[in-house]
Amino acid sequence: MFNLLMPLAGLLGLEVEGLGQRLKGLAVVYAVILVFGAIGVGFLIAAGYIALAASVGPLYASLIFAGGFIAIALITLIGFSMAEAGRKRRLVEKRRSSDTGAFLTTAALTALPLLARSPLLLKLGIPAAAIAAVALLRDRNDHNS
Repeated sequence: MFNLLMPLAGLLGLEVEGLGQRLKGLAVVYAVILVFGAIGVGFLIAAGYIALAASVGPLYASLIFAGGFIAIALITLIGFSMAEAGRKRRLVEKRRSSDTGAFLTTAALTALPLLARSPLLLKLGIPAAAIAAVALLRDRNDHNS
């Protein structure tokens, strides 16, 4: 993939020389930042534990920290579950909207030859079908809002 992007970047006038080296260097820098940031957070947690253990004792400090971490995990799980449920609900609504549009299109295309045969239905049916389609689309848009 990288071999495909290089000529494209050259066509766009981007500096391609050293682009791969720069990306590798950035990856190394971000990895170092991540590792030392995690170590720093670990020491902050250890310092908090030591301070709490000095005031309430090691057993209660361990229980408080365990409860705190479990609470954070549960809050994260609940938040993720709510976000996922919202995403699935939006996907179902989008799919339902798409299915309704396909149904209306199919019904209109199916009825079109019948309407074209009869002059009376041609005069009355097309405006009535247009009004019904507009009403259905407006109702569907009201439910999505």
